[in-house]
Amino acid sequence: MDALENIINRQSSRFLDEPIPDREQLQKIYQAALRAPDHANLKPSRFIEVSGLGLNMLSEVFVTYAKKHIENISAEKLEKYEKAPFRAPLIIILISETKPHKSVLPVEQLLSTAAAGQNILLALNAMNFSAIWRTGIFAFNSEIGSMLGLNKSQQIIGYLYIGTTKEKKRQIPNVDLKKYVQTLKSL
Repeated sequence: MDALENIINRQSSRFLDEPIPDREQLQKIYQAALRAPDHANLKPSRFIEVSGLGLNMLSEVFVTYAKKHIENISAEKLEKYEKAPFRAPLIIILISETKPHKSVLPVEQLLSTAAAGQNILLALNAMNFSAIWRTGIFAFNSEIGSMLGLNKSQQIIGYLYIGTTKEKKRQIPNVDLKKYVQTLKSL
């Protein structure tokens, strides 16, 4: 697949099923992820793969957190959180592990992990898999991180739900670039 076409035509998919990438494909996906811009080569990106029984464990983590922190949570909302991990056969949890550095701020390290996440999405698309990046109350959440065994320097920045799309690819509308791009001509 042409690299520019891959970028321009990538789209998220909410309805995901088997198959998922095999181990060899996942190794290439992680290699692509770790080519993200990374000032001072700090390698802040970490990943947790969740599939099979791991989806049950992640479901328990979500439910435990919701029961503890959401006052008067409805049965419907609790069920939504319980079922959330099962929306895809594979989830990659994106983690940014920030390190003290004299010239690389923590936010820059977090942005490197976000770029790694985008590289994963592009690699998946190039391999004809689909995904969607989700955040919500379970991202940027130190208690969820602790429940998953993360330390204080590690932060969940999102969940990539991965599989093969069950929906028809949508037509991507053209974007009016004039709304988003300006040219600085002089001061």
